[in-house]
Amino acid sequence: MEAQSWRQQDGEEKMPLQAEDVRPEIKDDLYDPTYQDEEGPPPKLGVRLENIIFMALLHLGALYGITLVPSCKIYTCLLGVFCNMVAGLGVTAGAHRLWSHRTYKARLPLRVFLIMANTMAFQNDVYEWARDHRAHHKFSETHADPHNSRRGFFFSHVGWLLVRKHPAVKEKGRTLDMSDLKAEKLVMFQRRYYKLAVTLIFIILHTLVPWYFWGETFLHSLCITTFLRYAMLLNFTWLVNSAAHLYGNRPYDRGIGARENPLVSMASF
Repeated sequence: MEAQSWRQQDGEEKMPLQAEDVRPEIKDDLYDPTYQDEEGPPPKLGVRLENIIFMALLHLGALYGITLVPSCKIYTCLLGVFCNMVAGLGVTAGAHRLWSHRTYKARLPLRVFLIMANTMAFQNDVYEWARDHRAHHKFSETHADPHNSRRGFFFSHVGWLLVRKHPAVKEKGRTLDMSDLKAEKLVMFQRRYYKLAVTLIFIILHTLVPWYFWGETFLHSLCITTFLRYAMLLNFTWLVNSAAHLYGNRPYDRGIGARENPLVSMASF
């Protein structure tokens, strides 16, 4: 399909978007109504045991961190809030608006800040995040959507990270044009050193800084500014995929599941 998208709303057919109406850099963001799931039972997806263990330990640590909040130092809480605000910008202004949808242009200093903030968020590198998000828009609410909301709240919230990707996600994901991100050296540099950078940020900034600079206990630093802070950021972001596809109004297009949800908007910046 060549840069066209249309929907049924209130019994009237919308005019299709024509190729000349669409900026070339966002042509792969448009919903493709021609793609439909194949009939028959969906394939059984294997679990990602390492992700299940990681998420379980993270949320157990976060729950314990809640019990430690009353006894932590004020600077520890402030650091957690500050880091999540910066990391949130790395996802919303960076991976989402700048690199997934190309909604604005940014000079090098801002791109460097956003790539660092995105690394702090630890929600996959920009290239992988943008690829999944473009697939989510183009093949929304089908098996090719990485967090297909038709499979329920839990799956679209976190379950999609706990199982292997549906074959359709891989198949259709390979058809997306990612040449713009492959050509951006900063994005590919982050992708190359992502795991190392994330490890250093989590150990040094979130755990050692409170312990070293204002005498916070190591346990408080680990459970509050690392586990609790990170778990809150993840769940606020995941609500965009789950709650905002199930609860709220649809002022733009009633033919799709995405909704306006003020609480989710505030939580996710």
